[in-house]
Amino acid sequence: MSADLAYQYVVLRAVPRVEREEFVNIAVVLHCKQDRFLAMKAGPWQERVRSLDPAADIAAIAHALDGVAQMCAPPPGHFAAAMTTSERFGWLAAPRSVVVQPGPAHGGVTGDPAAQLDSLCTRYADAPKEPGTGQV
Repeated sequence: MSADLAYQYVVLRAVPRVEREEFVNIAVVLHCKQDRFLAMKAGPWQERVRSLDPAADIAAIAHALDGVAQMCAPPPGHFAAAMTTSERFGWLAAPRSVVVQPGPAHGGVTGDPAAQLDSLCTRYADAPKEPGTGQV
């Protein structure tokens, strides 16, 4: 695999109460056009969302993440199955005012898009570690 595959990614945010504009990072979507790679990876998000809003609709957020997963790898007959990975990423990265929102798009270069997705998810969507302990 080439070490110079360009990629773009967005961090998905849960915004349990849109009017408050508070959010927590819950997942990352990575797109590599050269490899036709488009995938999402979620971190452990439920408790972090509940810390912002104990009454958050966890089922709605999970449903939205399922929709993102289907856009990344559409099943037969899904409307996105006829779209390219670039078109699907553009759709996923478009700003919206709903409970799961994409942050700004960023980019980089990698030799392994799947490993890069794992790394970005660990960095941006996993629960933060307590300072000096390495513990969550």
